[in-house]
Parts: sequence; structure tokens; C-alpha cells
Amino acid sequence: MQIKNFVIDQQLKELTEHRTVSLPIACYETTINENIHGYIPLHWHEEIQFVYIIKGEAIFQINKEKVEVREGNGLFINSGCLHMTEDKNQSGCIYLCLNISPHFVLPQELYATYVYPYIQATNLSYLYIDSAEPWGKNILDAMIKINHWIQQKSSYYEIDITIQLSLIWKSLIISGFQLEFDETEMVKNSRMKEMLNWIHFHYAEKILLDDIAKAGQLSRSECCRYFKRMLNTTPLKYVTDYRIQKSLRLLQQTESNVTEVAYQVGFNSTSYFIDKFRKSINMTPLAYKKAKMDD
Repeated sequence: MQIKNFVIDQQLKELTEHRTVSLPIACYETTINENIHGYIPLHWHEEIQFVYIIKGEAIFQINKEKVEVREGNGLFINSGCLHMTEDKNQSGCIYLCLNISPHFVLPQELYATYVYPYIQATNLSYLYIDSAEPWGKNILDAMIKINHWIQQKSSYYEIDITIQLSLIWKSLIISGFQLEFDETEMVKNSRMKEMLNWIHFHYAEKILLDDIAKAGQLSRSECCRYFKRMLNTTPLKYVTDYRIQKSLRLLQQTESNVTEVAYQVGFNSTSYFIDKFRKSINMTPLAYKKAKMDD
């Protein structure tokens, strides 16, 4: 299964249903540059995520950190962490993605001891999975088996999957990662999501820096520091980039025109919209629209 578009709500929460018919998991292949944005935009979900790079190389941003993952290796992304992905050097990156409800990883009796501390740890937004390490190879091999069983749906495949999930989680635990719990970091992550949530609800309106800062209960300067530290951008540049993201779907509608789209997503000048769009997408909105219509 290929995912080419990520549907995200106003809180950046991904709305893709991560489950098979009978299990609260999903496993699918993603080709990064086939996404509507050309990359996987910033989002989060309650499910934990394991990634295995099948081809090429990708750059993942998880909260404030960036990590490059090459073919044959993988990544664990924790529950609730903001993350985005882009192809590196036009490598045609394809990766296998396994999303799992945290409550399904192990039996309920083991959840409090072996799962909950890991999804709550403030220093475990992600973990690099190195195929050269025995624990890493175990995880990646198990992902391949799970993907195969979901596709084939052979007899008792659900039981086989649960066995592999236990192996995956045990392998992650024995990696030796030391957990930390910092309440200050929890508050920072919550405020960041509140500011992004506000932007995504009001992006079509006039937005000032004061508005964004107020949403996060921060001063203007502290608001800017949050965006620089966690997303490596400024609040208002993030607003512009988000408006351009929202314009992509609108431009693909047959009846839309560039001026209408510009105002729909919050730009008060068509020429300004065209300039920012060209710098971001490397073509004008009209050229993008024509290209998508031809496709």
C-alpha cells in the first residue's frame, strides 16, 4: 500500500487511520517525492512509528532535531512527537512505515512497566535503528515480516504479528537507552502544539506575531525562540509556508484560479503569493496548476 497524501487536522494530528481491519496497526510503503507536497509535512499521531528505509536516503525532523537515515537502516518515532520527512539529494527514497497503537505493543498487564515509561520519556523523541546492531536488525526484519503478513493475510497472521511486535519492543528496550523525564520539556512541547494549532485554525486570517505568542502564553521573543529551537524557522515564515502547503490542494481543483487561492489561504496580495510560492515550490502557482492538470 502506498500513502501519497497525509490528511492532517488543525492540531497537526495525522488523520490517516493506522489500522488493519482487525488490528490497531498499519504498515505501508511511502515514496516521499510522490506526496502532494513533495515531502511529508509536519504532523504527529498517538501511534508509535517504526521506519525502515528500503531505497535512498531521507532526512527526518523529530521535534527540534534532524537525523539522516540511509537505505537499510531505520528510525523509531515516539508517540505524540512532531515530525516531518524529506528526500535527501533526490534519492527517490522509499520507506516502510509501521504505526502501532501503544496499547497494542504488549499485553495490558505489561503496558505500565514496559511501554508507558518509554512513550512518556522526554529524551526519547526518536531512536536511530542501525541494521549493523543485532537489536536493530531484529526490529527491521520483524517489520518486513509484518508487512508481508498484512499483505498476504495467511492463516493466523494476526497472532504472528503480535509475536513480532513483542520482539520489536523487546529489541528496542535492550538497546540500552536511558530514559529521562523532564516536566519543563513536556510543557514546551505542549505550548508548541498550542501555537501550531492556533496557526492552522486561523491561517486564512490576518496573523500577527502577538497572536501566535498569545496562543502559547509566551512573550514575542520567547515565541520566536520556540520556533527557532524546535522548527528552525520564524513564526511568521512558518505561517507563510503553511499557507503555501494549503494552496497546493486548492490549485489542483479544476475551477480554481491563482488569485482566489491566494486570498483563500490568507495572502492579501496575489503577487506576494506568487513570489513566495515560486521560492518554495520552484515554480509559479499557475505552472504548478497546469502541471497537475496535465498529470
